[in-house]
Amino acid sequence: MTSSLHDSSVRGFASDNYSGVHPEVLAALAEANGGHQVSYGEDQYTQRLGEVVNGHFGPEATIFPVFNGTGANVTALQSLLPRWGAVICATTAHINCDENGAPERVGGMKLLSVPTPDGKLTPELIDREAWGWGDEHRAQPLAVSLTQSTELGTLYTLEELRAITAHAHSLGMRVHMDGARISNAAAALGVGLGEMTTGTGIDILSLGGTKNGIMFGEGIVTLSPGPADSMKYLRKMNMQLASKMRFISAQLLALYDGDLWLDSAAHANAMAAKLSAAVAQVDGVELVYPTQANGVFAALPNAAADALRERFRFYDWDRAAGQVRWMCSFDTTEADVDAFVAALREEMSALQG
Repeated sequence: MTSSLHDSSVRGFASDNYSGVHPEVLAALAEANGGHQVSYGEDQYTQRLGEVVNGHFGPEATIFPVFNGTGANVTALQSLLPRWGAVICATTAHINCDENGAPERVGGMKLLSVPTPDGKLTPELIDREAWGWGDEHRAQPLAVSLTQSTELGTLYTLEELRAITAHAHSLGMRVHMDGARISNAAAALGVGLGEMTTGTGIDILSLGGTKNGIMFGEGIVTLSPGPADSMKYLRKMNMQLASKMRFISAQLLALYDGDLWLDSAAHANAMAAKLSAAVAQVDGVELVYPTQANGVFAALPNAAADALRERFRFYDWDRAAGQVRWMCSFDTTEADVDAFVAALREEMSALQG
């Protein structure tokens, strides 16, 4: 007999990557494990995934399954740029803060980051770095990267996305969307995945899966002519080509061939809304950004945060400002939220004496 390696009764609020695998995804993996399938994407699961992606994003869309989100972002951006190209992004963007220089070192591109008040770019903010074309002394700004939902938990509206893509395209730039949490954004806005991407002029998408209940894997979805031509070579060169691709595709199929993506994301969003509403009533705790998807950002004394962290895992967002981030997942329960808020109240009361 072996002992349990974890306590499944306690769920943290550090990241939606902490959650397990959705039972329907596990079942899909088990089903895909039977028999032999052609390798490197010629299997029936990957072929079916392509059909599902066409249903969501349109007949011109092509999906390229990859291992992880950093690989998806770097490879997608490479397909938009020559070696002298640069990407305009928000300062808070994942590619700028959390990918350890992979866009620069592996992708060979320069990031031109722009400070934003809420994690969102605008045409005016893009223009701060959208200049210098033809100047050999400056990396050429040829792509814009957006995150939906953003790293601050905020959302671009469809109108904002259309304005950005129209502006970028008018300047000869193409637009990438980091959609690690695209399901949460679509659920919150009440729109389809294609309506938010193909319909707004996005050129290429990093399609999330891991943060919404799959074990591993993401997808790169090309939405406009051009990027797909180089993707098969870039994916291999970047060590993102899976030989047993059916196991990535089967998971993405379980998520997107039906409403599992939507149901799971909507539940995570609802738990974040419940957490946010409760936190707003705790004396001494202040919400920093509006809760629009599945993330809650709050400010509280570091001493209270540290004490609370002994019971629930979560991350500092800005230690100097006393800001923390709390994330909800597809498997977060109302009881999890209630227990967390009760502990938060205890720690704040103890600190206030």
